[in-house]
Amino acid sequence: MAPSGLLVTGASFAAFRGLHWGLQLLPTPESAAEDRWKWRNTCVSLVHSLLTGAGALLGLSLYPQMSADPIHGHPPWALVLVAVSVGYFLADGTDLFWNQTLGQAWELLCHHVVVVSCLSTAVLSGHYVGFSVVSLLLELNSTCLHLRRLLLLSRQAPSLAFSVTSWATLATLALFRLVPLGWMSLWLFQQRHQIPLALVILGGTGLATVGVMSINLGVHILVSDVLRSQPCPPILGNKETRGTRTDCDGESITRDDSTLSLKD
Repeated sequence: MAPSGLLVTGASFAAFRGLHWGLQLLPTPESAAEDRWKWRNTCVSLVHSLLTGAGALLGLSLYPQMSADPIHGHPPWALVLVAVSVGYFLADGTDLFWNQTLGQAWELLCHHVVVVSCLSTAVLSGHYVGFSVVSLLLELNSTCLHLRRLLLLSRQAPSLAFSVTSWATLATLALFRLVPLGWMSLWLFQQRHQIPLALVILGGTGLATVGVMSINLGVHILVSDVLRSQPCPPILGNKETRGTRTDCDGESITRDDSTLSLKD
């Protein structure tokens, strides 16, 4: 399993790096011209999320044995899906390293190291592939996160599209992020005596890291997009710019995407 898995990982890394470079040849929307790199990076992340999230959902629907036996029960193509995701996270980590300072990217880089370490176990050993495919369900929520970020970058907040995307993000966060994380945590706890201790620690660390980041992300979006989005009576002399609004206490609020770069 290892040689073919490594080959797919390498091909995926090259493909996503090529996509990064290819997007430089395409025009960036004028509204997002202030941060062309972040626009390109998010577009590449969106491609990965659509591909692996939809693949994981379809795969688990057609082959439920992967969730019944997460260690051994998987078809050959499932390993390819996991290897593609490993290649993406390596490519994205490289992109972050070259385009941001360590202070800006350290949190995401640590996240990527944990995720790559966990998924690579399946690629190298050929086991735990079903478990890894279940983890890729989180990418369905990441799809909404990336769409939300693109709307922010293109100055489309507030708008109907942004509101719909925000609600979709919260819904998929609960259904395709928190539920799979809970299932994986429970399964790992129940099987802890049958799995090597090193893998239990690695898996538990990965689940805890992504879980904490996911909860923080959900709270941020709930507060930013829902609780603070209620319209207030107009105040004479108050001027608002697109992407900035004033809450009912008179505090200026600027929508930001500081926590929207979680990539799972």
